[in-house]
Amino acid sequence: MLKNDRWIAAQAAVGMIEPYQQKLVRLVEDDHISRLPRQVLSFGTSSYGYDIRLSPAEFLTFCHVPGTVMNPKRFNPANLEPAPLHQDADGRFFILPAHTYGLGVALERLRVPHNITVICLGKSTYARLGIIANMTPAEAGWEGHLTLEFSNSSGADCRIYADEGICQLLFFEGDPCETTYQDRQGKYQSQPERVVPAKV
Repeated sequence: MLKNDRWIAAQAAVGMIEPYQQKLVRLVEDDHISRLPRQVLSFGTSSYGYDIRLSPAEFLTFCHVPGTVMNPKRFNPANLEPAPLHQDADGRFFILPAHTYGLGVALERLRVPHNITVICLGKSTYARLGIIANMTPAEAGWEGHLTLEFSNSSGADCRIYADEGICQLLFFEGDPCETTYQDRQGKYQSQPERVVPAKV
């Protein structure tokens, strides 16, 4: 069963999402440049989901290292380079170049209940620009900051805004599982607010 806004709020009150925003936010008041309310890509609770934000802490893009082939069993961190954080009147942002792939991290920390699996989907505003969100599920018992994956399929560079909505979480309840992600000590458990590259 897909869980609704009332369930999300009740679970957030006991630590499922931190920091938590009960309403969907489209305007922020704390713009340090113009001192006026600024439109943002929405974040917070929707009818049947929660829009998380991209952290300003880190955004990495893939680069070509001549003579290397990426190997998920022996990931080479030299294939990633940090993207600088920019700021103007529209907000803080990273640039994801055309036809490239980037990794960011969620600002919110999650603690997934033991009977829930979380699916992460891209926001339509970014999808209309050719940004494909390729997030994997957060399993029952997983906790930490999600590493977020984005592909720019368009022929133009694109801004990816920090501190604003980046993707939506959907919470699905299932029958209780025998072994949670936490029980089996999954390799991506307790991720920090930094990008966690592929590991075996």
